[in-house]
Amino acid sequence: MNAKDLVHTYGDMLYRICLMSLRNHADAEDAVQEVFLKYLTRAPDFDSPSHEKAWLITVALNHCRNMLRNQRIIPTDPELLHPPENPPEQNQIFDALMQVPEPFREVLILHYIEGYPLKEIAGIIGKSTSAAKMRLSKGKRLLEEIYRKEYLS
Repeated sequence: MNAKDLVHTYGDMLYRICLMSLRNHADAEDAVQEVFLKYLTRAPDFDSPSHEKAWLITVALNHCRNMLRNQRIIPTDPELLHPPENPPEQNQIFDALMQVPEPFREVLILHYIEGYPLKEIAGIIGKSTSAAKMRLSKGKRLLEEIYRKEYLS
């Protein structure tokens, strides 16, 4: 796939994933650019478009983890992370999701926002399907606890 098609096909998805991980527009844009550079310089031959997509997501998540570990990422104003036309309760859920610890948030995003089944999520995060299922379950529980504490009490 040429670079223009790659950006057109996967750019928005990768940006959403990076923005949810990094919570900063500029850092998310930088991360997406790095993912595309890695694709152009190091990508293996892919068996299918889904394998290519999984590789890109894995590289994006790993790059975001490295950015968070190696430097201080400063979140932007939470209002910038979701459009103002969203109902307030949807924004509250999103804000609560941003407070879920990263390994659990990652699985929640891949499953509920990007629509990946557990088996594919397991491959993306490099864990077993049962481990991905456990992270999803714990992530849902943590999200519910945070939401209840922040918005229902």
